[in-house]
Order: sequence, then C-alpha cells, then structure tokens
Amino acid sequence: MWSSPDKDPKDRPSMIVLKNTNSETQKHRYDLPYKRPETHCHSEYKMNHRRGFQGRKRGANYIWHKFDRRNNHFNYPGTPYAMGLKRRKERYSYEDRYYLTVWNDRKTEECEMDLYAERRATERWYKVTIPSGRKYEKTWLINSIQNLCTVPFVPVDFHYDKNRARFFVQDAKIASALKDVNLKICDETSRKISLFVTPSVVPYSVQNKFSSEQMEHLKISIMKRYDASQKALDLEKFRFDQDLMDKDIDMMLNRRSCMVATLQIIESNIPELLSLNLKNNKLYQLDGLSDMTEKAPQVKILNLSRNKLKSIFELEKVKELKLEELWLEGNPFCNCYLNDSEYISAVRDLFPKLLRLDGRELMVPTRMDVEAPQLCKKTHNETELIKNLVLRFLKEYYLFYDNGDRLRLLDAYHDQACFSLSVPFNVSDPDLDNLEEYLKYNRDIKKQQDSNMRVQLLKHTKHDIVTSLSLLPKTQHDLCSFWVDLCFHSEMMLCFSVNGLFKEVEGKRQGCIRAFTRIFIAIPCSESRICIMNDELIVRNASPKEIQKAFTSSPAPDTSLKPLLSAEQQEMVKSFSVQSGMKLDWSQKCLEDNEWDYTKAGEAFTALQNEGKIPKEFFK
Repeated sequence: MWSSPDKDPKDRPSMIVLKNTNSETQKHRYDLPYKRPETHCHSEYKMNHRRGFQGRKRGANYIWHKFDRRNNHFNYPGTPYAMGLKRRKERYSYEDRYYLTVWNDRKTEECEMDLYAERRATERWYKVTIPSGRKYEKTWLINSIQNLCTVPFVPVDFHYDKNRARFFVQDAKIASALKDVNLKICDETSRKISLFVTPSVVPYSVQNKFSSEQMEHLKISIMKRYDASQKALDLEKFRFDQDLMDKDIDMMLNRRSCMVATLQIIESNIPELLSLNLKNNKLYQLDGLSDMTEKAPQVKILNLSRNKLKSIFELEKVKELKLEELWLEGNPFCNCYLNDSEYISAVRDLFPKLLRLDGRELMVPTRMDVEAPQLCKKTHNETELIKNLVLRFLKEYYLFYDNGDRLRLLDAYHDQACFSLSVPFNVSDPDLDNLEEYLKYNRDIKKQQDSNMRVQLLKHTKHDIVTSLSLLPKTQHDLCSFWVDLCFHSEMMLCFSVNGLFKEVEGKRQGCIRAFTRIFIAIPCSESRICIMNDELIVRNASPKEIQKAFTSSPAPDTSLKPLLSAEQQEMVKSFSVQSGMKLDWSQKCLEDNEWDYTKAGEAFTALQNEGKIPKEFFK
C-alpha cells in the first residue's frame, strides 16, 4: 500500500471500497492479467516478520506480498506500486469493487491527535492522598487545600483509608495545581501537610453511579420510609427494600456510591431531617457518611446499631455532627471496653453534647465555669480574686470527684493535659501494703525502672486522665483539712497545690484515711474558664494525728464569691431550700448552676437524689 517501510504509518492511505454491481465485470473477472492482492484496506493487514506483509484471507484465496527492502518496491514487476510514493488520488477497478485510495494529510492527523490527547488529559482521573489526613477534619482540610490551589476543584469520593485521607479530581491542570500545594499547609502544631497526586482509574463511586431513572426509583423508596411528623427516616435493612428489589437496584449502603446517592436525595428532598436510622445495613466503614455534615446537618439522632463497625475510630468520620442521641449496640467494637464507664467516655469524647447512648440517658456534663481573672496588674484585689478562684475551683472539682460520675471532670482538663500518681516509699510505714490500689499506678521514677512502664503510667489527654481517675477507689475528701498554696501565677498560667485528707468509701479498705498532695498547673481557656494542663497526685497513709483530726467538722459554705441576689432570687432560694431540704447555700448553688431556672434545677436535684449522688452534708 505504500512504497517505503520508513514512512510513518500515519501516511498510509485510507481505503474506501465501493461495490460494483456491473454484471460484465463479474462475467470477466477471471480474465484479468493480474490478480490484485486483498490487502489494500489498511484495517486488514498484519505483519509477518519473515515474509513481509500478510494479507487477510478472503474466501478461499489469499496472497503473500514480499517487500524488497533493497529497492523499496514490491517484487511484482509492472505493478502500479513500482512508481513510488506520491500524494495523489487513484481510482481503479477490481472484480466487483472499486477501490478509492485517499492520502491523508499528516499535519491534519497530528492536529487531531493533539486535540484527542488534550481531551483525554482533561478526562483523566487523579488520586490525591494525604498521608496523616485522618487526624484532620474534612471541612478544614478541604478548605485549606482549596485556598492554596490556583485552580478551583470539587473533591470526588473523599474518604479515609487507615490513617490516610483521599479524594479524586478529574483534570490534569487541577492535578498539577494540587501538586504545588504539597507542604504549603501547616496544622495547629506547625507541621507541614504532604499531598501526593498520582494518576488513577475512575473512582468506584463514579463507575457505579446510578442512572437518572434509578435515582428516581430510589427517591420514591426513600420518601416512603420518611416520617414527616417526626422528621425521621428509617433505612433499616434498606438493601432488602421490596420496591428496589423489584427494580433490580442493589442498594448496599456500605458502598460509597450507594450512600452518596442516598445523601443527595436527603439533601434535595429532606433538608430538615432530624433522625436517621441505618440499623442492620452491614456497615463496616462510614466513609460514605463523611458528607453528612454538608448534606444533612440537622441530624441529631443517628442509629448505627447492629452493623459491622470494628473500631470506634469510624465514628470520627461523623464527629462533626451535633448528635444528641446515638445508637451503637451490636457493633463488634462495643465489646472492646472493660466497662460501661470506659465505653461511654470514649463515645462522649467524640460527641460531647450527647444526651442518650443506646437508649440510656447520660448525665449532662457540668462545666466548671470559673471565670479566669485578668492578671495584668499585681494588686491586692488581684491576689484576692485569684485566691477565690482557686478555692472555688477546688470545691467544684472535689464535689464531682467524690459524689458524682468522675467522667464529669472531663471539662476540668485541657485536651492535651498530663497526669501522674506517686506513692512515697516509707519503710517505717507498717501499713504500706494497704496502698496496693495506688501502688500499681505508682510512677516514682526512682522505683519504676522500666522506661516503657513509666511512659504508660504517664497519662496524656483528658480522656485517659479521667478514665484513670475513675479506676481509683471511691472517696470522700475532708474539705476542712485542705491546705492550699498559690505557687505561681501569670497572665497565662496558674500553679497551685492542695494538701489534705480523704477516706475510701468502698472496697476492702473502706473507711481507711489517706493523706494526699495535689499539684495543679492550669491555664485560662475558652468561655472564661480555667482548665488543668498538668496534674500530679501524691498519696500516702495518714499519720495517727491526722486520722484523729479528720472529719471533725463540716465544711462551711464559701460565701465570698456569691454575688448579691435580687429579692426574687432570694425568694427562689428559700422556696427551693424548703422543697428540697437542702441548706440555703447549696440550694442557691443548684439554682445558679441551672441559670436560675426553677423547674430545671428541680429536675436536676431529683435526678441526682435518686442516684444517691448528693452528700448528706448538703441537707439541713
């Protein structure tokens, strides 16, 4: 078909075959002096390395062509191909067909190929990977990338994979711009964030995207399950929905494509959704739910029970939801906790405003709203203010420590706080063995030689600290025995210590009197509060003289911090004291903690009294 093997294959001619119905041609088809080869059409040739170009067999006859590399001609003398390559059009007849050879312009083909390559580049998919992306919230991470990326983009199929965060984009220009963002974003610890951009296949959620007809059927099925009066959507066992099965739509919510389609319908048709039930859907990951904060931000109740979640870290993908009620029972990770207290603490660490878990009411965490003073001038008034601040803080801290669930102390600690416990070793102490409940947590570096154990005994984060405190024996502290010392204070830090006595109220050492020293380092934090950054507890057996003085007088209420009450508030305190039986000062505190809402204070008092968490000393 072409005269030189060195020519670019792009220059070979395109063949157009026209059928000729002329009977005369068919009659004399065997009278032709030379039988034309059947390989004129470029789509029908193939290469044989030993025999040149081999024509495709047509009917019972086919022919071999040998190409003479020496003179660049076919070895059939007298054929038209011996004239060499020219840009021309030739029309000739063979049997019942006309062959029209059209030579393509190479520059035109190159332009078309460039356009094709450019179109392919814009349609190509790229995967963006952030190696430690799991520890960053999706909204913050995507906004940070978009702010620095010179080309606007929409992330497709964002999800977490182990410790990584991933999403996809469809454009070479966007991929190139994202590469430039690498190491330009810094987190709160000034650590630079890496972005890796690599070519990818079409994302799974795009490959399995539902058609418009399927989306319409899905919308009908979802709306049938929606209760408008309760603003609740029940998608339990959604894969086995009969309407979807009849339409042959396999709705596995564990697939991101299915969950994305569901959230799209919710966003468009049920933006007011408050309750979502995903029970019994065999969910083993929650990647598809990571868009709920954008698609269904009003959801307050989420049911994920009876699924296949193996790690509580899956809940981090929806932790931006302001949930008030959550159902998780029946998931494998629920069995990984030693007790309910540890389980509740782990969940509430992700959802601090949670009120109900697995149908059980949770105690509302009470914030220790102690105002942080302005420590700019060293004045007498400032010293008094700090003194009152520390005393108020200690009273509230030990009120929760002794008489309530110690998980309520979470708000007293900073997120990155540290805690350690030490037991001084005194060989002359005959009752050293009765400190066994504390000795196993002893972090005295002179006695604890195992460096790994010392690291384990130093508790980081407020969750670990409060969990450790919950494992210690239940106690009652003698507030009258407290000795408080303000070690140091500045505009940004407060250091104080407290010494005193307490007794154990449960267990085999019930009634045993202990002495303790507690050193706190606190800082001002949001909402005009202070929170603990470092907490060191030292426990020992009380001496005979200390035991003799312990619990000999009841604590006097601290009135130095009480603001002046209006006549209406004074009447409320008196009335509450009569109805509850508590002393006036504790009645006033109960009303203050509930923002002087008499009904709310009464409900809180009743709940705590039924649980036996109000000390006898609070009553008249």
